[in-house]
Amino acid sequence: MNSTDLKDAVARGERPGANVTVSQTSGPRQAARETWVEVPCESGPAAAWCYSDRRAYSPGDSVCLYLSSNRPQVRLRIYRDGAIARTLHTTDNLDARFHPIPERAYEHGCQWPVFMQWTVPADAEQGGYIVEVRDGDDSVLGHHLFIVKALRKRADALVLVAATATWAAYNDWGGANHYFGIHPDTPRGRSPLLSTQRPWARGQVWLPEGAPRCVNATRPRKPGPARYEFIEWASLNGYAKYYALAGWASFERLFVVWAEQQGYTVHVVTQDDLHHDTHALEGYACAVFIGHDEYWTREMRDHLDIFVEEGGKVARFAGNFMWQIRLEDEGRRQVAYKYDAGALDPVAATEPHRLTGAWEDPSVNHPGARTFGVNALRGIYGSFGAMAPRSPRGYTVFRPGHWAFTGTGLGYADMFGDEVNIFGYEVDGLDYTFVDGLPEPLGTDGAPCGLQILAMGWATNAEHGRAEDAYSFMLGDGDARFRASILAPDLSQASIDLHSRGAGMVVHFHKGRGEVFTAATCEWVHGLMQADIYTVMITKNVLERFLCVSQPDDA
Repeated sequence: MNSTDLKDAVARGERPGANVTVSQTSGPRQAARETWVEVPCESGPAAAWCYSDRRAYSPGDSVCLYLSSNRPQVRLRIYRDGAIARTLHTTDNLDARFHPIPERAYEHGCQWPVFMQWTVPADAEQGGYIVEVRDGDDSVLGHHLFIVKALRKRADALVLVAATATWAAYNDWGGANHYFGIHPDTPRGRSPLLSTQRPWARGQVWLPEGAPRCVNATRPRKPGPARYEFIEWASLNGYAKYYALAGWASFERLFVVWAEQQGYTVHVVTQDDLHHDTHALEGYACAVFIGHDEYWTREMRDHLDIFVEEGGKVARFAGNFMWQIRLEDEGRRQVAYKYDAGALDPVAATEPHRLTGAWEDPSVNHPGARTFGVNALRGIYGSFGAMAPRSPRGYTVFRPGHWAFTGTGLGYADMFGDEVNIFGYEVDGLDYTFVDGLPEPLGTDGAPCGLQILAMGWATNAEHGRAEDAYSFMLGDGDARFRASILAPDLSQASIDLHSRGAGMVVHFHKGRGEVFTAATCEWVHGLMQADIYTVMITKNVLERFLCVSQPDDA
């Protein structure tokens, strides 16, 4: 089926299955590059799709839910997701109907009629709320998620900023995301414009126990093609291709469950809140970022920087700080031209600093290290597909005397987290050198004065392996070329080789009256989920220090 036929079918909602395959290559055996997108289908397996008018609400707010289903009746359950699931609302059977989606629903939204309104109770607990949709025989048809913010902020509570911009970037529901799809006249059919008014892709909100993570469970034991266990599982089970790379289910939820089990109080806000509200973090002592957190607006950064300058603490257990984006239409549309920004972004000539490209782009001129101490272009991939699949999956310690390692017993050159795969799938780094066996930032990429590199691992921006396995490569050396074009710019083979080399780093620094601890890897939360003693101890050391009002002056 060609792209025109596919777009017509998507618009009519007439596909026989929920996942539609889009061929990205003409050659045989290109499984790693094959793409499918999620669209609603009237004649397919029983399913329901739901979204809300906003991503976050306060107690007392009215939630508008929009729903389409190929079943005549559905029942809803709304529950708070966390260490203990708490049901707040259930319905009897409600009449439902199937609604086709308009052309470019991924860009313009679904435009469905309101299915139900629900008022958040005045005493509702803060957190992530799941809308579970079932049919008459009690089968689960679909899930949606929204956030309920705390009515009163507390300095002794962690405020988790959910990476909703990254969730959106990977959400292929309706035909496209920022990576691939059916959008016309763009590489891989990716769309630079994405609407919030559509459901989350299957797997971003809820996952069954045992769903594979983005890093393969074990290292390959012999040469061979690249494997992506999560993509294989998604294809076999009808989930979004990149479900494991972004979403509540794979990252933020796991932290909330762990933190609540440890006795922490966790309040949740979205990146939308951070963008629109200068005071979103005001009243909290410590802001936390988890998992894959790749896309930010300049306003989000500005508001976080102010929070730190005025004494706030930031614990970033997340990786891949890469792209500037914009929000338009009162936050209902996300804009990211990414690799094509210089050529296609409408603001390229008039407001180059607003360009939706990499933070390190000279036109943007706002290095990521100024906010989090590290940046994605100096890091990127570890233990992912054909990108360093046999690399160490933990961090090597270089400064064991730092307070973050208190009580761990870790010494110089020790590694932690390797057994539970905390290093990957994307990591952030810095320009660095070694002095007397210790890594030191060069300060050439915006790294703040006084920043310390506490632990390190190595990463790559290109895939390597045997020529006969090249059919399985997902990215080739494309990211190394992009990095070379931004940082050099020089696309000679020597430059591409140089820019294929990266690193991931655990760093700490003071900024104004506040401070930042960054463990720059997407999979740190997997160490918490697996109760790795070292990952847990380091995390607790950071959180307990950052939640204290008065702290020692030790480094």
